Amino acid sequence: MPDATGLELIAADLGKTAPGSVVRTLHDRGRAEIEITPAAVRPVLGELKNRGYSFLASLHGLDYWPDEPRLGVVYELLDMKTADRISIKTRVTAENPNVATVIDLWSGADHPEREVFDMLGVVFEGHPDLRRILMPEDYEGHPQRRDFPIGGEEVLFTYNEKSMPGWTE
Repeated sequence: MPDATGLELIAADLGKTAPGSVVRTLHDRGRAEIEITPAAVRPVLGELKNRGYSFLASLHGLDYWPDEPRLGVVYELLDMKTADRISIKTRVTAENPNVATVIDLWSGADHPEREVFDMLGVVFEGHPDLRRILMPEDYEGHPQRRDFPIGGEEVLFTYNEKSMPGWTE
């Protein structure tokens, strides 16, 4: 992990690559994090890949509801030579949930981007095959959003089989 000073130097260089892109930095408990604007995802991640962070260890989504901007995407990058790890975060609104795809930088981003799209509704612009991966194509909504209604069909167990209509008839 880059130390706090190293993280600030990386953030300053990224600010030169994409001016106005760095929202904030955080170095806590040995963990380095940079939050960037959604428009800066491609140039910032491309620059970090050129600097040696060539392994995309994880790409996942978050819902910060009720805070705005509410949806987040986190990219965990690893420098394989120095074993340095850095997290890049960006946040988008539910009304405009667009982030550029990084599939051309890391082909392994294909399925994680589709999963974040399916579960949270973040649209990865330029993704070659952005469609649902876990839920049926005709499913409405995004089940990992915090305001998604909890419920569904009651599960049949031995203790409730007589009370479920239509089960024994």
